[in-house]
Amino acid sequence: MPIELQNLTGGYTVIPIVKDINLTLQTGEWLSLVGANGSGKSTLLKLLSRILSPQQGTVLLDGKAIHTQPPHLVAQKLALLPQQQTIPVGLTVRQLVSLGRTPHQPWWQWELTAEDWQKVETAMQKTQLEKFSDRLVENLSGGERQRAFLALALAQEPKVLLLDEPTTYLDINYQLQLLELLKQLNQSQEITIVTVLHELNLAARYSSRIALLKQGQLWEVGTPATVLTPHAIAQVFGVESIIINTPVGLQVCAISAV
Repeated sequence: MPIELQNLTGGYTVIPIVKDINLTLQTGEWLSLVGANGSGKSTLLKLLSRILSPQQGTVLLDGKAIHTQPPHLVAQKLALLPQQQTIPVGLTVRQLVSLGRTPHQPWWQWELTAEDWQKVETAMQKTQLEKFSDRLVENLSGGERQRAFLALALAQEPKVLLLDEPTTYLDINYQLQLLELLKQLNQSQEITIVTVLHELNLAARYSSRIALLKQGQLWEVGTPATVLTPHAIAQVFGVESIIINTPVGLQVCAISAV
């Protein structure tokens, strides 16, 4: 079990945003966190990624509490693709991706080894960025930039990959490209993926399991078919809906606000 959440509670002040979360993720699983605005999705992901410290409870990574481990050891197993990245000025794609090897370097080693550079090249190949390797990150399109930061995360060689609304600001073509790439990595390398997604139909299409959050608590966790029901969607999102079977699996058709 790569990740286990035990009674996890936390937020930004003394008032918790997410409360008493208990959840276990299996190796190679893709879990999507969905819920209405303010339900605690991004807060939960920040607790998972060490950006926030829990007020109560524990996040275990390979059986060890992540908030008591050195950051570089956690970063060797867990990588985060945030919703908004700081765009480095004057840095090429290859230089950006090479930063993913930092957690694996001894403190006295400034230069990457030949093996490190090979892993950088492999990460760029997986994300189809070879032809952009010498291009400045600031000159990339939105979809290309998202792939560059994903390559940085992959260069860490993580067992667990966290993504906060990775399809935001991308058109439908780039959304599908990115999610298909993640699906390939998830299946071929058994990387455990946790995504925060607003789009229910994308979550239903790509996720192994879906966690519905409401007011900071887990409402229900299960496969898309068991979780995305008209009753659950009405309770969590306040929307009347019908479920449609399509060639890419079940999809949610919103009818009206409840």
